[in-house]
Amino acid sequence: MRVLGVDPGLTRCGVGVVEGVAGRPLTMVGVGVVRTPADADLGHRLVAVEQGIEQWLDEHRPEFVAVERVFSQHNVRTVMGTAQASAVAILCASRRGIPVALHTPSEVKAAVTGSGRADKAQVGAMVTRLLRLAAPPKPADAADALALAICHIWRAPAQNRLQQAVALHASRAPRTPHVPKGRTT
Repeated sequence: MRVLGVDPGLTRCGVGVVEGVAGRPLTMVGVGVVRTPADADLGHRLVAVEQGIEQWLDEHRPEFVAVERVFSQHNVRTVMGTAQASAVAILCASRRGIPVALHTPSEVKAAVTGSGRADKAQVGAMVTRLLRLAAPPKPADAADALALAICHIWRAPAQNRLQQAVALHASRAPRTPHVPKGRTT
């Protein structure tokens, strides 16, 4: 499985591609950051993020895209930029028919470090160890993108089994016939 992880942001949008399957050693295929100037017009920044993500999709051909789920922070301006960059990543993948998964920061931290409250340094250290890298990817946005991809690879099999079980249960549930209003059977 090849996954593009996206740590959304307008100034720095972390991107990282990881390949592998749960239970086996994983391989980093690529890591980087799509950058936009903070003083640029919002529209131009979003186009730059789109172009950067499209380039990563073209170059690495992932089977899945894992994006960090935006959560409310104290700074509404930061949340808006993050949400906009997140939407661009989701749009780029969906336009190509690539499935997108959203993972919360605490899910990613728990998957990679064992603690949903891990700090950036702990996440970077574990990404370095899990991918057998010489040093943690810089900046932290790049390491976070790789952590998202790792999280998805490890969580996807369990999520797929759960979705299949729900679908099977729904298909076996007794169906009640539709009875128009005012009528009885």
